[in-house]
Amino acid sequence: MSKLIKLSLLASVLTIAACSNNDSASKESKLEPVSSADELPEKFEEPVNLSLIKHVTGDILFKDGETIHDNVHTKWAKDTFNIDLDYLWTTSGPDDTFDTKLQLSLSANEELPSIISIRSSITQDLIDSGRVMEVGEIFDKYASESWKSAIEDDPNSWDAFTRETGRYAIPILDFKMNNDVVLYIRQDWLDKLGLDGPETMDDIEEVMDAFVNEDPSGTGETTYGFATGFGNNFNTWMSTSEWVFGAYGAMPNQWNQAEDGSLVYGSVQPEMKQGLETMKEWMDKGYIHPESGLWDERKAVELFTSGRAGIIAGPHWMPDWPLSELLQNVDDAEYVPYEIPTGPDGLAGRSSGVQSSNGAIMINANATEEEIQAFFVYQNYLFDHYANPEEGSEFEYGFAEGYDYFIEGDEVSYRNIDDGSPMIVPDKYTITFDGARIPSLYINTLADFSRGKEPETPYEKKLNLVFPEGAWDAARIVVDGQDKQILSMFTGPPTPTMLSKSETINRMLSESYTKMVYGELDIDEFDSIVEKWKTQGGNEITSEVNEWYEEVQKNRN
Repeated sequence: MSKLIKLSLLASVLTIAACSNNDSASKESKLEPVSSADELPEKFEEPVNLSLIKHVTGDILFKDGETIHDNVHTKWAKDTFNIDLDYLWTTSGPDDTFDTKLQLSLSANEELPSIISIRSSITQDLIDSGRVMEVGEIFDKYASESWKSAIEDDPNSWDAFTRETGRYAIPILDFKMNNDVVLYIRQDWLDKLGLDGPETMDDIEEVMDAFVNEDPSGTGETTYGFATGFGNNFNTWMSTSEWVFGAYGAMPNQWNQAEDGSLVYGSVQPEMKQGLETMKEWMDKGYIHPESGLWDERKAVELFTSGRAGIIAGPHWMPDWPLSELLQNVDDAEYVPYEIPTGPDGLAGRSSGVQSSNGAIMINANATEEEIQAFFVYQNYLFDHYANPEEGSEFEYGFAEGYDYFIEGDEVSYRNIDDGSPMIVPDKYTITFDGARIPSLYINTLADFSRGKEPETPYEKKLNLVFPEGAWDAARIVVDGQDKQILSMFTGPPTPTMLSKSETINRMLSESYTKMVYGELDIDEFDSIVEKWKTQGGNEITSEVNEWYEEVQKNRN
């Protein structure tokens, strides 16, 4: 859906919302508000219907004829709390299918569910529409101590949903540092060529030169130093080249904090030019594949997992997937995670989100007290019992036996021991997509394994079984290297000028920078390209971003 259509739909939403709102307006509450989470019921005497919407992504799998409407999770909610989870509608396929459906539903003033849980920029449209309630005070009153503690683990997570009049969405917590990158390098190639693991950009170039020119695979086949795909941008979720720019103090495609405390767009900072020069040199020398500028992340990964490249950059979890495919495809292949290298001035940088959230929960402005209490009873329970379960508890091994874990004798397995088919993970059915997550628990647990800690709690034992040692070591590198994080600071709604101009001017930047890497545009044109970005809307966007940031700082204080 184009931004122009989105703007038109949002205008319609705001107009309709100002005139009428038919969301359950006639519903009457049978429950009175309570003063704290401790006074919420453990289970409701009368059934409570909690209406929802959901995008059923391709990784949400079912068994034995179950569906999103009727499954082990919906039965659990009914049996445990007497809550009926009722989906008004669902979508499947591409993510924008859900966004389009919700935008059209908003513009038509159709009924909204009582609880709106989404991972979409439409969150901001909903907040601005006036059809969701202020949830900050409700959260402070009804959230359990374990949920509040998890939120306090990352207080910045409220920023995107905070307005002068309050907080209008509860952040769905995710894991800290989940996408902070390390380098994965073919250790068998290093050993064969008598090379040490690289620490600096000069070391990296020495290693890549050997990987390209000294036949490390022993097959005579063309090999490459670094597998990357920057067809989307340089700062991506895996097979990224962001660390190249980080070595010069730059970080593209995000809003970074400048020395004076203001926010600046990383892609137009002077340090970017050095990163582009380095990428061009590597392209000229054959260190990176000539089609890298056309590739997405997955295509670049294929170059590495097929055994044709020696270095790839990505998050700590890549040893679990997709790097396990290298070991299947290439006999005796071995890779090891390394810290990102330092540049000529001793700098190193990786992108890191300022907040550990992935989505938002909004409550319909006309939700009843029963619906509000039901949601908090449900979600409090998951934070109290599922996020970090106790030994002997119902979630000790996972959500449900035969789904996300299997028991055979005294052995617990997180792989399907019957036929090797994909795991069915019921926490993906939950209202908040992943059950409940404590931001810092996961990465620190893996890092502790790398330091030699033996697993003790159910949570630790599960992670120890699920993730290979390569992920432990990569997690330790990330945790120990937090000083190298370059935080992505803008988490607010698209500003007015972003909506009207950012797509055009950012595409201009991306196309120009790709041409520079390929030698089709002189890198000396960098300053004029940046000036063009600024005059065609970049300066206005920068001003709007900083206005948002100042407001967030004021509201937070």
